[in-house]
Amino acid sequence: MAPSAAFGATALLALVVNVGAVPVASEPTTTLTSYLRCQTPYVIEHHNVTSHGPYDGPPATTTGALSTKILAPSIEPAPPPPQIVEYPADGELHGDQPAPFTPSGGIGTNGSLPIYKVASDFDYQSLALALYQEWIELDLFHWGLATYPEEQFDAFGIDAETRFLIQHMADQEIGHATVISNMLGPQAPKQCTYNYPVSNVPEWVDFNQKLTRWGEAGVYGFLPKLNSGPAAQMLLQSITIEARQQMSFRQMGGQFPMPEWHTPGIPQSWAWTLLAPYISSCPYNQTRLIWQNFPALHILNQPNPARINGSDVFNETTGGYANTLSTEDLNEDDFCVNATDPLLDCPPAISNNRSISLSYPGRQVFLQWDAPGQLVGPNNSYVTTTNVQEPKYALWLSQLNVTYTPLLNVSLEERTAYTFQPNISTWRNNPAVNGTMFMALTDVDLMVTPYNVSLVNPHVAALAVYQAG
Repeated sequence: MAPSAAFGATALLALVVNVGAVPVASEPTTTLTSYLRCQTPYVIEHHNVTSHGPYDGPPATTTGALSTKILAPSIEPAPPPPQIVEYPADGELHGDQPAPFTPSGGIGTNGSLPIYKVASDFDYQSLALALYQEWIELDLFHWGLATYPEEQFDAFGIDAETRFLIQHMADQEIGHATVISNMLGPQAPKQCTYNYPVSNVPEWVDFNQKLTRWGEAGVYGFLPKLNSGPAAQMLLQSITIEARQQMSFRQMGGQFPMPEWHTPGIPQSWAWTLLAPYISSCPYNQTRLIWQNFPALHILNQPNPARINGSDVFNETTGGYANTLSTEDLNEDDFCVNATDPLLDCPPAISNNRSISLSYPGRQVFLQWDAPGQLVGPNNSYVTTTNVQEPKYALWLSQLNVTYTPLLNVSLEERTAYTFQPNISTWRNNPAVNGTMFMALTDVDLMVTPYNVSLVNPHVAALAVYQAG
């Protein structure tokens, strides 16, 4: 029973072989069996990256996203498929059963042999993006453990057992990278070098929880749209682990583990925009991506989870798309990890309840955004672009909602504005704006929902992570 070549020797089936009939005898006999065991497959070649920091090599000879013939400037909204509209959804069966206890319908349910490989350009480019994400996580987790002394981890409550958890999470990325690389084939992206916007343990933990959030949300955005259902299945079984990693890093940072009721999905161009600036250089002839890189949105009063009062801040980030918290201006008494009041403290824990919220409805949020044309990503070979001349709205993407608030006091010369955090709920008693979420500036308030968020891309001026809770 040979495994599919597209997925290597991963058919972990033990075949039981009866080596002979047992003769009839008056004394007890034993049926002898032998087990043909499949060889445990090797993981992909990987190593600890030895170089970190911004790219300082020669200008790239190829710049911009991968591209071919473009059929239209954007994808226009269209009516829903009629079979979905017409299905009665009354709890009754409306088709013949293909097998006992099996309803009609579904995708990939006809018994055809699953092939665990990409099946379209959409599949390839989406999984290649996911692989870039897995590689940076593998390095980032190892790098932090190797860079910061144990005493600094201990000072913020991250003890040896928790550090072993982080090491284990890095090892998980080896498996994720192996699975995706096998599905992509020989041109799959390889490990790169990286540049991280952090200088101590709390900043590193905060960057981790933001990076794993856009990695998780980026896959949720494209997973149900892959042409290859088998590839989607494999990726699903990796991204569920990444979701647990994101929650773990929130817990290490003293944040409530999962304040939201739903985790949003974001378009691939959003995930690549947020990821690419932290990749310094990649091997020659590295697989290039098609996705857009938007300009950076700087949230000037980004909430700071390391503070006792994390919402009362200004310019306390390390900059860039992640808007990672900065501890530069914090005194020891400002750190919530040092607070003695259980309603104010934030030690690493399964859960923390803090009486001062990181953000709140009606909060004035000050914004500044970069001009397009910046060189970002591997070897500074990608270019930030946007079609927007004048942004007019802040788009808040969280849970199941896309909500717009108007930009006020817009200065195109300074590229600054402000808006107010909206007071909306996904469900009653469930604030929609919560957790580690996403904000974009747009020139229209286009109606989009979780499955078609990418339709707003032609209207996005800048992009960032917003730390709502």
